[in-house]
Amino acid sequence: MTTQAERVRYDVTLLTDDDLYLFNEGSWLRAYEKLGAHLVQSGDERGVYFAVWAPNARSVSVIGDFNGWTPDRHPLQPRGSSGIWEGFVPGLDVGTLYKYHIRSHYHGYQVQKADPYGFFHETPPRTASIVWDLDYQWGDQEWMAARRARNAFDAPISIYEVHLGSWMRVPEEGNRWLTYRELAPRLAEHVTRLGFTHVEFLPVMEHPFYGSWGYQITGYFAPTSRYGTPQDFMYLIDYLHQHGIGVILDWVPSHFPNDEHGLIYFDGTHLYEHADPRKGFHPDWRSAIFNYGRNEVRTFLLSSALFWLDRYHADGLRVDAVASMLYLDYSRGPGEWIPNEYGGRENLEAIAFLRRLNEEVYRHYPDVHTIAEESTAWPMVSRPTYVGGLGFGMKWDMGWMHDTLFYMSRDPIYRKYHHGQLTFRMIYAFNENFVLPLSHDEVVHGKGSLLAKMPGDDWQKFANLRVLYGYQYTQPGKKLLFMGAEIGQWREWNHESSLDWHLLAYEPHQGIERWLEDLNRLVREEPALHELDFHPDGFQWIDCNDAENSVLSYLRLAKTPGQELLVCCNFTPVPRQNYRVGAPREGFWREILNSDAGEYGGSGWGNLGGVEAVPIPWHGRPYSLNLTLPPLAIIVLKPAG
Repeated sequence: MTTQAERVRYDVTLLTDDDLYLFNEGSWLRAYEKLGAHLVQSGDERGVYFAVWAPNARSVSVIGDFNGWTPDRHPLQPRGSSGIWEGFVPGLDVGTLYKYHIRSHYHGYQVQKADPYGFFHETPPRTASIVWDLDYQWGDQEWMAARRARNAFDAPISIYEVHLGSWMRVPEEGNRWLTYRELAPRLAEHVTRLGFTHVEFLPVMEHPFYGSWGYQITGYFAPTSRYGTPQDFMYLIDYLHQHGIGVILDWVPSHFPNDEHGLIYFDGTHLYEHADPRKGFHPDWRSAIFNYGRNEVRTFLLSSALFWLDRYHADGLRVDAVASMLYLDYSRGPGEWIPNEYGGRENLEAIAFLRRLNEEVYRHYPDVHTIAEESTAWPMVSRPTYVGGLGFGMKWDMGWMHDTLFYMSRDPIYRKYHHGQLTFRMIYAFNENFVLPLSHDEVVHGKGSLLAKMPGDDWQKFANLRVLYGYQYTQPGKKLLFMGAEIGQWREWNHESSLDWHLLAYEPHQGIERWLEDLNRLVREEPALHELDFHPDGFQWIDCNDAENSVLSYLRLAKTPGQELLVCCNFTPVPRQNYRVGAPREGFWREILNSDAGEYGGSGWGNLGGVEAVPIPWHGRPYSLNLTLPPLAIIVLKPAG
């Protein structure tokens, strides 16, 4: 006799024929609303409705703590020819552990799978899904109403990149990481004090291997349970929003891991991944590549992207490893890849998917951004699809990052031979809407911390780091810094331990933090440093050719005349006195920022508050300033009128 707990009803469904049509067409944008596990009240019975896509399965059943993890006691049944299996199990509730037991039509294959659309999963290494609801009372209405202005292209945007598990730990409790709710006030206070406008989280989606930093995802609809529940993560975002801080989430549609409970070989066939390893296997990460040409896979990924905007109020998605999606020969040698139908190396299916992704995100959420991590010269990544672009809002400027760090790591005596690595960027700086990143990738795997990359003695290392940040913040483009940069971390990042917060007991590290506070303040307060980040009218060279002295001088301009800023960078430890620089207008120019000031740990060289412009033409301009350029420093001047 079948007990109540072993009953499955097939007369309860959430799926309509239209849903199935759109799912199989690749156009169902919110499949998470019905696929997966959902609490349902049917008449007098409350339970859970399950729906999972497994078109090549011979049978699918739900197993869990409610039936002793026994296959076939709660079988699902197929819904027409859609490939979806469904069923309603009465008596189940929030917190129920479950998986899908799948028997394939092929090779006698059977497997237990976590729910691809699950909202919550057990903490790894456990792998079951958990029935959950996503009810939450949001308090960020003020932020959401003002979000369009905060995310606008002409708004100040400086991003603090964070790995949640290693930002701050509790050493007195076994070095445990903070929960989402513990992080909220600490992170909000820190980011607010430093003046960043947004945080960007390395992927928080559920991942089996902590050492992947979240970039090997199995749960595309679930925040990792390592730090709490879905509502706890909502609380973190809500708290940040209520303190005026935007939240960008890393999202990884480029590949997924080969853990058995995940998407790989889901129903005994290559369902989510491309079957041919020349298109479906990633040699760098030894992971699986999505089959972007499969309609139901596109539904899955589009639904995941919109899910984080719908249910978690994310303000943007940073899309990881876009270059690996665009090129069929990415990290592959001859004979290891398949040309497209025209004989080229471009992945036409991935290109179509990325364009569709961006069209749908901006159609539904015109006040958020998608940001591409794209490391090649692919054209028009951040241009609209209707002009042939990929449709992203912004793109990381990886070229700027590589060139600048190479330059800054050279001994200053040799920098004059590499001057072009600083000036080259302006050839292409406005081809895309660029974010200038100094990200997590630059401080791991033996690369050392940013401070450790700098040449010279300790004083010179700190001075170099300050001029690096100043140069970044005064260049056109939005800004991104990985955690630890603000305290002058000596060690490279280690995801198994906290940042070295104890360093802030020492004055040089306090100086770095104060310097970043003032840089962020300047970016927020000065229109010239944000209004025209993506337009050539916002930048003019004064002199880009003084390689002999390793000096750059340039203007940043705003939409309104008279708000320009004059920037001079001295990349050597030699103070430059009586250094003449062309200026666009007469009057007194105030020195509003100087990285060599004593409060930052500098030596105190400077211009005593400012300089009067004199009518001596210089650098093709009608006026000029006779400046003192401090050693290994950047100064910013502004007209006093």
